[in-house]
Amino acid sequence: MRRVDTREALPEALSAAMREADTAFGDPTVFLEQAVLRPRHIEVQILADGQGNVMHLFERDCSLQRRHQKVIEIAPAPNLDENIRQALYRDAVKFAKALGYANAGTVEFLVDTVGERAGQHVFIEMNPRIQVEHTVTEEITDVDLVQAQLRIASGESLADLGLSQESVSIKGAALQSRITTEDPTNGFRPDVGKITGYRSAGGAGVRLDGGTVYAGAEISPHFDSMLVKLTCRGRDYQTAVSRARRALAEFRIRGVSTNIPFLQAVLDDPEFVAGNVATSFIDERPELLKARVSADRGTKLLTWLADVTVNQPNGPLTASVAPTEKLPAAAREAQESTGVLKAVPAKGSRQLLQELGPEEFARALREQPAVAVTDTTFRDAHQSLLATRVRTRDLVAAGPAISTLTPQLLSVEAWGGATYDVALRFLGEDPWERLAALRKAIPNICLQMLLRGRNTVGYTPYPEEVTKAFVQEAAATGIDIFRIFDALNDVSQMEPAIRAVRETGTAVAEVALCYTGNLLDPNEKLYTLDYYLDLAQRIVDAGAHILAIKDMAGLLRPAAAAKLVAALRERFDLPVHLHTHDTAGGQLATLLAAVEAGVDAVDVASASMAGTTSQPSASALVAALANTERDTGLSLEAVGSMEPYWEAVRRVYAPFESGLPGPTGRVYRHEIPGGQLSNLRQQAMALGLGERFEDIEDMYTAADRILGRLVKVTPSSKVVGDLALQLVGANVDPADFAENPQNYDIPDSVIGFLSGELGDPPGGWPEPFRTKALQGRKVKLRDAELSPEDSAALNADSKSRRSTLNRLLFAGPTKEFQQIRDVYGDVSVLDTRDYLYGLQRGAEHVIELDKGVKLIATLGAISEPDERGMRTVHCTLNGQQRNVSVRDRSVESAVKVAEKADPSVPGQVAAPFAGAVTVTVKVGDTVKAGDTVATIEAMKMEAGITTPAGGTVKRLAISAVEQVQGGDLLLVIE
Repeated sequence: MRRVDTREALPEALSAAMREADTAFGDPTVFLEQAVLRPRHIEVQILADGQGNVMHLFERDCSLQRRHQKVIEIAPAPNLDENIRQALYRDAVKFAKALGYANAGTVEFLVDTVGERAGQHVFIEMNPRIQVEHTVTEEITDVDLVQAQLRIASGESLADLGLSQESVSIKGAALQSRITTEDPTNGFRPDVGKITGYRSAGGAGVRLDGGTVYAGAEISPHFDSMLVKLTCRGRDYQTAVSRARRALAEFRIRGVSTNIPFLQAVLDDPEFVAGNVATSFIDERPELLKARVSADRGTKLLTWLADVTVNQPNGPLTASVAPTEKLPAAAREAQESTGVLKAVPAKGSRQLLQELGPEEFARALREQPAVAVTDTTFRDAHQSLLATRVRTRDLVAAGPAISTLTPQLLSVEAWGGATYDVALRFLGEDPWERLAALRKAIPNICLQMLLRGRNTVGYTPYPEEVTKAFVQEAAATGIDIFRIFDALNDVSQMEPAIRAVRETGTAVAEVALCYTGNLLDPNEKLYTLDYYLDLAQRIVDAGAHILAIKDMAGLLRPAAAAKLVAALRERFDLPVHLHTHDTAGGQLATLLAAVEAGVDAVDVASASMAGTTSQPSASALVAALANTERDTGLSLEAVGSMEPYWEAVRRVYAPFESGLPGPTGRVYRHEIPGGQLSNLRQQAMALGLGERFEDIEDMYTAADRILGRLVKVTPSSKVVGDLALQLVGANVDPADFAENPQNYDIPDSVIGFLSGELGDPPGGWPEPFRTKALQGRKVKLRDAELSPEDSAALNADSKSRRSTLNRLLFAGPTKEFQQIRDVYGDVSVLDTRDYLYGLQRGAEHVIELDKGVKLIATLGAISEPDERGMRTVHCTLNGQQRNVSVRDRSVESAVKVAEKADPSVPGQVAAPFAGAVTVTVKVGDTVKAGDTVATIEAMKMEAGITTPAGGTVKRLAISAVEQVQGGDLLLVIE
């Protein structure tokens, strides 16, 4: 049935209705009828015997409809005028008698509610059968209609059944909800697939009528979409509605979309609860279609676990002990299971910063005799050792312990650098959520981040508006100290970030000079002491609160550290903070030499996460300075008590180890930053070059020399690393490449660097290499300005600002993050051992969704792969059987896989759901946006498929008529 309002809309509506009728009934005949305005659809249940006796069993209100398909039926009809009610009874009985009708049947009417005919009713049709909605009548009359029909058909009379009009009365109220496999968020398109989990409702006043619905049942596109009828009754209409709400909330149907959230929204609508319904009820309330959608968190997370269990991307689990069991006892007692502190910890540096303000805070740091300490375990240590893969939950779990045991810390470096990118790209986490959680877990110690100047946490410069918005949001979320640097020591690239930090009025701008080379070498002509002092002067002039020495590769030798620190303290009043990596194994000596020279603060990491590409050991430094004039004030016992936890964490993340078993002196030659070394190994292994890492190190040295001896820190270090990997992978002679770069493929990052995207290098441009390399190359320049929409979003609320920053800084990883959230949900709630290694036989895997909301998953068995390479993982979730189909990517399959459309490409037209598609255009046809290019039929419904983009049909991905799945590519338009 279709409502047609204009003459122009009649031909298409008529054609579609005829096709639908022909498919359903084998007869394309359709009828034109007078429209009734805002009608109520009321039907009267008739029961008649073969002896001419006819009675009615009252009425049902079937007004709540979508596309003229009934959704909810109510008996008796609420708010119906008694005169109309009795008129409907009389007409229905009279009609049945006139026909000589026998058995159960339904006489259907429409009642006008507006206009000149308001209150009048018209006959629609009579259904000579039991209807789907007969259950509500049974519930209010206690008459078994199915049994009654069978007994009448066998010759019995109404009297034999003990039924008469006088003996039957209305008992309470009932309503029936049709639960279907339709997606309310997608135009109620029918969904198909396998039901992976099924739990039904029950209890007083709840009745279920359905087909064979169970976990593992296949929903086909060839039948009606209704799964089950839910009928709820009560003493009155409101009680029936309340029971229906409760019952719908109890249902769990997984594997296919259902209309349950939509039904819940309808039952919550005040007008529905008041009984004010009409056939236009849903059309008048489009907000019902945007109703809450079940997050289905359990199914999504189980899908991730099943996939990891089958494909084992990180190998088998070897770490059996949960790291949290290794937290110090005192720390475990001080926090809840969620990692939240039970009590306020001792005041620390954060409270001091809030009390003094940034300038006075920096002055106090300069004046204190004790060496201030920053713990890098939460950021740079795991970035350098474990490819930045440590997840938020493992950091947050340690937060309260750090707060409680080491409140004397200057700061905890916990954010920025590569953590932002990796969280989105690999961990399925939002970096802003990480920062907020860490702030909550560590309320008393300054949180510090690494900020790449105008690059923020990205790899290329962004408009100052982006930098400012980023700093504002980071400071508001919890960052106290911003360590700002530029990959080429270009102060002009750092100034926007420095201004932004100072404008917060609450945060500290710690600005770094990046150290490379060896300033003690008499042959050093570029990176000399004068170079660093001149750089520091420009940093101070730019407004820094603290001066930092950022030694990314661990090249700063003890005597050089003493010389540089002494010179900086002599010339400037700002405190000096030293950061170094222990790649060669000698950087504790460097820290002590810097301390002797007067350095104010140093970076260290927990001993079990220290050394090699990470920072020097915190325990070693605390012990070395204990009972001296520069004692750190930290308890050696407290610092050491965290080491078992981080050791256990490191074992869990063993697959991401840097591959450097001990110190290496080769760093003094190749100068690869500690934070890059582990990532470079991961990249090499991904490219099949894992066994040639020494060649990559040598090529890194050569690439650096070719590019002009750069300060190597993200993103300049990435430029050198990309070039080294490219040259080794292609077996290129570096000397020939340096001479003839125009003859070779060059990574985009290198072209961008040579084009000035990162600024000017300290040693100037390498010529004629640069000119040759850029010859004939297209340089893609970044947009210098933001769109008005992005500018508005950066100045909107926190949620909009964060999502916009994610997209602007890392468009690709943000898309990957959203895909993970859409498909698998919030995977951050999974225990890391489960997240990385999957389900283990014989173990109960506890998933804490929220405080007090837990799922328990177990693994039963894994099937053999089928012809498509699919395995079925048999699990239980909270005791209920769940079967998850997973593609085993190690198994080759010859079965043709349908081509999927890319939703981000408007010209790729996809099937909206599973069904039989008929393409109505051919290659070469010209179409406009919105034109119908195909039709799809499923579950007794036909719908047109329109193109979102205009152009020429370039390719048909299917034959003229074909059975497809939702998302399959149908055709391509250019």
